[in-house]
Amino acid sequence: MIRQLRIDVFFDFICPWCLIGKRQLQAAIDQLQDNDPDVEVILQWHGVQLLPHLPAHGVPFKAFYLERLGGESAVSMRQAQVRKAAHAVGVDIHFDRIMRMPNTTKAHQLFAKALKVGTPAQCEMLLERIFSAYFHYSEDIGDSSVLLDILNSFGFSEAIKNGDLDPEISSQPFISANTGGKGVPYFIFNNQYALAGAHSADTLYKVMLEALASQGEVQ
Repeated sequence: MIRQLRIDVFFDFICPWCLIGKRQLQAAIDQLQDNDPDVEVILQWHGVQLLPHLPAHGVPFKAFYLERLGGESAVSMRQAQVRKAAHAVGVDIHFDRIMRMPNTTKAHQLFAKALKVGTPAQCEMLLERIFSAYFHYSEDIGDSSVLLDILNSFGFSEAIKNGDLDPEISSQPFISANTGGKGVPYFIFNNQYALAGAHSADTLYKVMLEALASQGEVQ
């Protein structure tokens, strides 16, 4: 009998810990499905805009972090910490190449619309590509033309033609999901168990088992 595990994931595209957490989550899901292939995992993605008040065209990346963390040394330490954690899950993050800290309104708006018309596989690839655009290729994901190029590469062209996805990616405010001040990444399992932060795959896997067991679905 197929059993279901719903996982709600709260994220922002500019948060490196969200990308790291996504990798850890996938490793945990793979472990769960290897051990119990009868569990169907349903992922629900929820965009959280960490910096909604940034200018529409973003701000210079280096200057943003210098102001936020207080100096070159603090920035270097923080970036080294993130790179180490990212490397452990097979992710390379090139902070030195990133030019802009973008306003993510348009990226979240686009992804929210894509979730309504795309298949889970399409949306998963789109999510990965937007993360990669920012952290790997240093693209400005606050730029509509960049986002539309990404969108077109994943088979959403017909949806755009039909008006399901606004080709202009309007600048209407994005209504950010609420994590109750817990930050991102934030995970909720079967509406019962929650974890804040980029936890290890083992920790996420254990919580998945607890969520299933609490419903009497693990013997």
